[in-house]
Amino acid sequence: MALPENPFMTRSADCIHLRRYDPTRNMARFYRVTLEATLFGEIVIRRNWGRIGTRGQSREFVVPTMEVALRVMGDLRTGKLRRGYRPS
Repeated sequence: MALPENPFMTRSADCIHLRRYDPTRNMARFYRVTLEATLFGEIVIRRNWGRIGTRGQSREFVVPTMEVALRVMGDLRTGKLRRGYRPS
């Protein structure tokens, strides 16, 4: 018997984890975006970033639907890939 899907658990499709390494500039950074459902049916986009090995910083914002959340998540990913971040 399969367990019911929990909307509060992050699936791999709802998470982006990118890293950027540049030893010449002493740079080792991470960038993570996750999507989570609220009790009211909205979607929270949580962004975490910082130096690898630290907790880093985070920001959250709420969007009304999953379609909007996936579009924003794709735009964030595209921007970071342009800046040299790569999937980990």
